[in-house]
Amino acid sequence: MPGGVTVHAAGLSLEGGHGPVYRDVGLDAPAGSLTALAGQAGSGRTSLLLTLAGRMRPTSGVLTVAGQSRPRAIRRVAALGLVDGVNDLERSLTVREHVHERSRGLFWNARNRARAAAALERAGLDLSPDDRTLVRALGREQRVRLGVALALLDGPGLLVLDNVDAGLPGDRRDALWATLEDLAAQGLTVVAACTESPLPRTLRLGGPGLPEPAEPVEPSGPAELPEAVGLLEAAEPLSAVRIPEAAELPEPTGPTAPSAVEDPEHPEDPGDPVRTGTAPDPGDTGARDRDGSGDAPSEEGRR
Repeated sequence: MPGGVTVHAAGLSLEGGHGPVYRDVGLDAPAGSLTALAGQAGSGRTSLLLTLAGRMRPTSGVLTVAGQSRPRAIRRVAALGLVDGVNDLERSLTVREHVHERSRGLFWNARNRARAAAALERAGLDLSPDDRTLVRALGREQRVRLGVALALLDGPGLLVLDNVDAGLPGDRRDALWATLEDLAAQGLTVVAACTESPLPRTLRLGGPGLPEPAEPVEPSGPAELPEAVGLLEAAEPLSAVRIPEAAELPEPTGPTAPSAVEDPEHPEDPGDPVRTGTAPDPGDTGARDRDGSGDAPSEEGRR
């Protein structure tokens, strides 16, 4: 059974297209610990979970998991439990099909079955690896536990999962937290996101909560609004966008086309009939003779 890993984050921030997703997060999770990320929807808790698991790159700050800072290296030791909208279970597949798909090796054998049975037991799911129940027939708690079991098949040192308390009555939430505590007691490092946390080690997002035992996170309040507005003001103002001048439009093709508007920065050559729209003087025989389009002068004309 692989041991847990340490997680260290300092000044971790992620900027999105409409402002900060999370900002200045500090977290220290020792190996074999259970940490809760608590926050309402929109607090950035899911993005922070994915960052800790190496699935999302932060904008700034320091993150190391098992001493590794590169996302690819972090993904080797971190596994995702159920994260809604990211790795949802396929509702039309059975428990057996999910377990077989996640198991190592090309063939299903007694060794793989034993590993899967142990993972399901550690996740607190009373189902066989060969259970043919469709995922759509499972309750919310069973789906969360199945997601944990599938993650355990990867042999991770860090397990992260989201929405632990979503859609569950109080007693079932307590039972699920108890399972996660048991996994941490076995040496696995667990970080779980929720709306309300019963754990003493809780990092609260989107408010003045304190990560335990890290330093307090500065609350998000009206003082941060000017900075958020500044992100929008940094864009190029509409008045600065150059509207093409008429000279950039398709050139007139007819000999009597109206003259283009003169660009004060790029004055046009009045002698250029194409740019000014003026036609050659019909009496200029030299102009016609030079391009070969005019007739030669008559004998009387030479006299």
